[in-house]
Order: sequence, then C-alpha cells, then structure tokens
Amino acid sequence: MLKQMNSPKIFSKFPVWGLLIISGCLFLVSAVALRTNNQNMIKLREAVFVADEKNGDIEGALKNLREYVYAHMNTDLAAGNNAVRPPIQLKYTYDRLVQAELANRGGEEGDLYTKAQDYCERTRPNGLSGRNRLDCVQQYVDQHGLGQMPEVSIPEDLYKFDFASPRWSADLAGLSLVFAFIFLGLFLIKFGVGLVIDKKLQF
Repeated sequence: MLKQMNSPKIFSKFPVWGLLIISGCLFLVSAVALRTNNQNMIKLREAVFVADEKNGDIEGALKNLREYVYAHMNTDLAAGNNAVRPPIQLKYTYDRLVQAELANRGGEEGDLYTKAQDYCERTRPNGLSGRNRLDCVQQYVDQHGLGQMPEVSIPEDLYKFDFASPRWSADLAGLSLVFAFIFLGLFLIKFGVGLVIDKKLQF
C-alpha cells in the first residue's frame, strides 16, 4: 500500500489550482518579507545617523548596517526619502573633526569657523544626515570675512559610505520567492499537460 503512494502519483492527484494557490501565498510571504527587510534597513540606517549626531558608537552602527544590507535583498540605502549620494554621510563626525583641527590652529580661521558652527546649530535645522550644515557654515564665512571655507587636511570621502544590496539573498524573502516560482512552474506544467490530454480525448 505504501509502495503505491509514490511521489508521481501524489503529484498527479494534487489539484492543479492548489499549486497556483500555494504559489500565490508564497509570493505574498516574499512581498511581506521584502518590506520587512527594507524597514529593518531603515532602522539600522537611522541608528547610524543618530550615532553620528550624538557621537556614539558609529563603528558598531555602521557594522550592523553593512552586515544586514549585504545579507538581505531590498535593502538599497538610497531608497525612500534618503536620495543623497552616497547615502551615508557622517557630517556630524566630519564637522567635529574639522572644528577640532581649526580650533587647534587658533587665529582668525579657527575663531570664525567656531562662530559659524555655533550660529548654524542655533538657526538652521539639519537634515537627516546633517548635510545642510556645511552650506550654512560656508554662507556665514562668506558674509563675515574669509570669503571661503578654511582648508583642512581631513579627506571628506572617508566619512561617506554606500553598501550594495544583493539581487537575491537566502533569507525568508529570497527562499519564499524561489519556491513561489517553483510552484508556479509546476502549475503551468500540469495545467498545460491537462489541456493536451483534454484535446486528445476530444479527438
């Protein structure tokens, strides 16, 4: 009795529309998982911006974000309202380093830059990554003396990051998507075979 219940017979007795329903459910699971991946990325990205602003554990926050993005699909860092390129810009960290360098110089450059920083912190709301502050400082410097931003030796590109999200990942979103296509393929095969058999019976 058990020998007769082999996989081909089970497959042949399985309702053809059941395969389509299973495929649809798996596509739905994949869509929900993809959305969850993106939401988790946004939370981790926000943690980087908060750590940057508060001078917290920036390295740890970046590590968590990088590892998550590399391991999950639909985690493009530039998605949503954060369209700046590169999407991660540690402006607060960079500004703190620039301010420290100029303050160590003393003289007119250091004093003017410190005043510009204080003014912009009071009068200008910063964007999500603090990228509006340098424009404000530049404008203040233009209006109050030096005519241009003091030159610093700190490379700005060292504080800009982007991490690539994979096209497919072996998580819930990726695996459910694969099985959804498998069941969809089985449905199409079985449905096509059924049409061929029906046509032959009609003749």
